[in-house]
Amino acid sequence: MGFFSSSTQTIPISGDIPNHVAVIMDGNGRWARKRFLPRVAGHKRGVETVRTLVKKCAELNVKYLTLFAFSSENWRRPEEEVSFLMGLFMDALKREVVKLHDNNIRLILIGDSAKFGSGLIEQIRVAEQLTANNTGLTLTIAANYGGRWDILQAVNKMQLAHPEKAGQFVESDIAEALSMHYAPEPDLFIRTGGETRISNFLLWQLAYTEFYFTDVLWPDFDDQAFLQAVQSYQQRERRFGRTSEQLTSSSVDA
Repeated sequence: MGFFSSSTQTIPISGDIPNHVAVIMDGNGRWARKRFLPRVAGHKRGVETVRTLVKKCAELNVKYLTLFAFSSENWRRPEEEVSFLMGLFMDALKREVVKLHDNNIRLILIGDSAKFGSGLIEQIRVAEQLTANNTGLTLTIAANYGGRWDILQAVNKMQLAHPEKAGQFVESDIAEALSMHYAPEPDLFIRTGGETRISNFLLWQLAYTEFYFTDVLWPDFDDQAFLQAVQSYQQRERRFGRTSEQLTSSSVDA
């Protein structure tokens, strides 16, 4: 996959269906608490919602879906919950990767894998290798990921690769060194669960992304809820620094 240009350098082409959707899957614990269940029950139910969303994105011809599964700050959670999440992550990889492959979906994991156990690291490698040549939806899972970490690792990578360019790096140099250099910037960012912040997710890439926040808890985020998010996106005027008049003029000229 090649490098995609930046929304601050060029004007991306926008369609009715977002090319790239990024999601913070929030509300699993609250969903479980409302049902007097342990928090882990919400996480298990949330995996089913992931399946539903992946299927719907493939049907709508969304090309890239990026899911924030575990942030670099989530290690602060109770140890037993973190342990369960790591186990759930590994089990889901084992169960789902063949289905993804059969449906021509490419799976990529981004984030700092240094804190993962060797078994999970190997499972990630196997899953990525199996699906590497698939040409349908690209599903990216961000695990132990943080936007600041991503920018920092990109800067370090650039400096190590091209020390002679110190002080002369440009925006495209950073963009090419980021974890998601293989994907265009998200068109639509969704956060479920009622919170209205981006929580250190894709800080660089969300520069001109349309934001959609919903009170729906992640385990309840079904097809209809996703279509509502897409419909909201379709009502946005994506100007990328231009005026409404310029957009009107360009559409008339076309």
